[in-house]
Amino acid sequence: MSARFAYRVAVTAFDRDADARRLDYRLMANTFVTLFWRPSVFDEAVQWLAGHGYTVVHLDARRWATEADMHREVASALDFPDYYGHNLDALNDCLRDVVAYRYGTTREATGLLIAFNGYHAFAEADPRCAAEVLDIIAGQARSAALIGHRMLCLVQSDDPQIAFEPVGAMPVLWNHREWLDARRQPGSDPHPPIA
Repeated sequence: MSARFAYRVAVTAFDRDADARRLDYRLMANTFVTLFWRPSVFDEAVQWLAGHGYTVVHLDARRWATEADMHREVASALDFPDYYGHNLDALNDCLRDVVAYRYGTTREATGLLIAFNGYHAFAEADPRCAAEVLDIIAGQARSAALIGHRMLCLVQSDDPQIAFEPVGAMPVLWNHREWLDARRQPGSDPHPPIA
């Protein structure tokens, strides 16, 4: 058995018994792409993940009127190579390289978080592309999990009713604090606490 193979086998994404109450475990248990409505709940989750060693790539999707806007900012934020093709196939290819730690994060990080603020705006401007971006991220996050690389995506939306078809063959679910529709209403209490 090669040392490289032994390293890959020894790496586990989580220990179910020890990590079941961790926020990252709860977020990734059912999907790699999780919705948030309240900016404060979203920010708290992002801060928790950053505080637990995740590389955080924070993107404001409110500024994206076109697919080209999204590609420009994602490529810059993840340090994609100059030859990046600025299309969805190229995004998928470059995220595969991110999974392999070629850029965008490091092996020393606990994992990679891609955090989108205001995703409803991009979903309204280009619904097909917005859904496909989440699908690509979810698919690559599943691939990352196979090698013990934690990768997840948090999606904040000002639309409490936003919904997406399954991505990466998994549903896009609301976070545990805003799971109930009643918790995504102005004035509602977003409890329980995050961790």
